[in-house]
Amino acid sequence: MAIEELSPLSAALNGDQEAFERLVEPYRRELLVHCYRFLGAVEDAEDMLQETMLRAWRGLHSYAGRASFRAWLYKIATNVCLDGLDRRRARALPDAVVKPAAPGGALPEPVLDPIWLEPLPDSALDSLPAGPAADPEALYEARESVTLAFLSVLQQLPGRQRAALILRDVLGFSADETAQMLDLSTAAVNSALQRARVTMNGRVERPAAPPAEGQMAELLSRYVRAWETADSASLVRLLRDDVVLTMPPVPLWYRGQADVRAFADSFLFAGPEPGRFRLWLTRANGCPACAVYERQADGRYTPSALQVLTVTPGGQIAAIHDFLTTEPKFFERFEVPATL
Repeated sequence: MAIEELSPLSAALNGDQEAFERLVEPYRRELLVHCYRFLGAVEDAEDMLQETMLRAWRGLHSYAGRASFRAWLYKIATNVCLDGLDRRRARALPDAVVKPAAPGGALPEPVLDPIWLEPLPDSALDSLPAGPAADPEALYEARESVTLAFLSVLQQLPGRQRAALILRDVLGFSADETAQMLDLSTAAVNSALQRARVTMNGRVERPAAPPAEGQMAELLSRYVRAWETADSASLVRLLRDDVVLTMPPVPLWYRGQADVRAFADSFLFAGPEPGRFRLWLTRANGCPACAVYERQADGRYTPSALQVLTVTPGGQIAAIHDFLTTEPKFFERFEVPATL
């Protein structure tokens, strides 16, 4: 029988790399998101996904069919990520690293080491499997599990606890399946999961339903207008009293309407005339987001930041995570224009 007449698995076992690519392609996107949950950075997740596929290709002969092919790939990806954690510092947002700043002080130098969480475009979440929603034991929806609030706490968990929580509560694998993936006893998995749940439940505010579509659209329109007209008073009216503003890689953050407005007036909106910024709406980490474009000397607007917004059900902004960068590859992921 010719290789092309075999099933993709059989053909791959016979050395057909194109058949292997067809075999793994349906799982690439969800495995990338899996690696991103572990490591909190897209480039790290892409590296882990590449290593996962390499290990899967080299070890395909070891797949015996006792578990689903998807579960077998998740076992490889999980262990690749656990290995990766040993070589990387845990990522965070500034509000988990330093105390809130008082307005009026000089901005500290950015910390460019790979210690900050990075945003994930919502396009990576398209067509993710609905497994968690279908499994009553799974506690977190796919989009909830990539919010920055969730990830910030998740990164603080030890590796095995992180793995147990993701595999059980996010992806909906059984305790026995998870134990096989981690080469642990079921009792050890349950113990790690329990400790992880205590940490997550104590530190993560579970998101409620977002505002209605029309209310969200109006909020975002007003938010864009406030930035583009340098109107700090209008901006503050959209914010929750205890709003948080972070600006990675700058190790600084502000809490509360008054401090955010003082920072906006002193740094963001200071100048002889408005028009320094333009915003382009997008989405990241399951939340509304804005690419921020800054006016250059030649009149062009080029991207300088990506803001990820946390919006309450009542239509207030509870957090603005303002990722400062001019790296073109970063913005290419979000499919926003190179200039405005």
